[in-house]
Amino acid sequence: MIRLFAAALALVLTLQPAAAFDTRATAAYVLDQTTGTVLLAKNADEPLPPASMSKLMTLYMAFEAVERGKQNGGLDLVEELPVSQHAMSYGGSTMFLDTTDRVSVEDLIRGIIVLSGNDASAVIAEALSPDGTEYGFARLMTQRAQQMGMTNSTFANSNGWPAAGHLMSVRDLGLLANRIITDFPQFYPLFAEREFAFDGRAPQNKTNRNPLLGLGIGADGLKTGHTAEAGYGLVGSAKQGDRRVIFVLSGLDSAATRAQEAESVVNWAFRQFTQRELGKAGTQIAEAPVALGTTQSVGLELKDNLEMLVPVTGGNEVQAEVIYTGPFQAPINKGDELAELVVDRGDLPALRVPLVASASVAPGGFMVKMTAAAMHLMNRLNAGPQAEAPAPEAEAS
Repeated sequence: MIRLFAAALALVLTLQPAAAFDTRATAAYVLDQTTGTVLLAKNADEPLPPASMSKLMTLYMAFEAVERGKQNGGLDLVEELPVSQHAMSYGGSTMFLDTTDRVSVEDLIRGIIVLSGNDASAVIAEALSPDGTEYGFARLMTQRAQQMGMTNSTFANSNGWPAAGHLMSVRDLGLLANRIITDFPQFYPLFAEREFAFDGRAPQNKTNRNPLLGLGIGADGLKTGHTAEAGYGLVGSAKQGDRRVIFVLSGLDSAATRAQEAESVVNWAFRQFTQRELGKAGTQIAEAPVALGTTQSVGLELKDNLEMLVPVTGGNEVQAEVIYTGPFQAPINKGDELAELVVDRGDLPALRVPLVASASVAPGGFMVKMTAAAMHLMNRLNAGPQAEAPAPEAEAS
């Protein structure tokens, strides 16, 4: 492996550490979704009680079911679902459903998002469960979470009601929020709804608990959570300009603290970091040697525009390396991925971007191969007699 200092990078920065965010949350995770950069991870992989934040998994699976459609074992938004005695029995935050109700899937989804309805979650769960029970749906939730890469998540119910083994990490919650925003843009605007007065029956529970909505900081989702065991938490997202930030806070001691920490983390993520363009696609960064080709080297250029998230305190230099295994053997086609540019971003994870061949290199002819063979022979001769001596052979017995 050859490592070269990428001195050819035209636009460069000096990276100073961004001011750290010292959160009061037990666990926290902050992701710049636009660049995929993790800005903060505190106890990010520890499985913790997620409270109502785990309703996001029920919502994700409900969105998948609506996308499949009723004819494929899913749901229709206008379809009306019955309310079981089990679903009606939930306390806490509810839609005040009873067993005489039949409620549309759309109203149930809005009831989960805006009202954090424990009963609404159970109705959706029983409709999608392989055995018609909420616990059967919870097993399905765990399986789907594992498939999505949420390896620190296990579910005992659909709504986050305190139960042994009902756990999620804040990184898993961040991954789930990212998937909801990315996979279901048609449903995501529901998370910004401030109020849902279902059937006029729950005037004391008609307002979205997300404390950031309406503050003018770009917040548009996603879900709060609170139990005595879990404390106060929030899975949130905000967009300012072209950047979107996703964050998860867990284990805070009050709703007021949750609101303060959430607003602070959004302001920190947008004010302390900025996105910079360092080079356009096609900019040549370095050259690499080529063996047995019509030329002895090939240019290495940016495959895509080079943009990266950096602390706002950046100056004028950056440390970067071009990494590849060479020399490369001809033939080489223009656009072949040959190397990787690794950019040091200080306290942030290193940025790794592919470099491609700037031109095609055809195999060399007879004279090129003869010259290469002669050079190899000269190198062996210059290395001295020890290099030429064959390994001793064992005598036959």
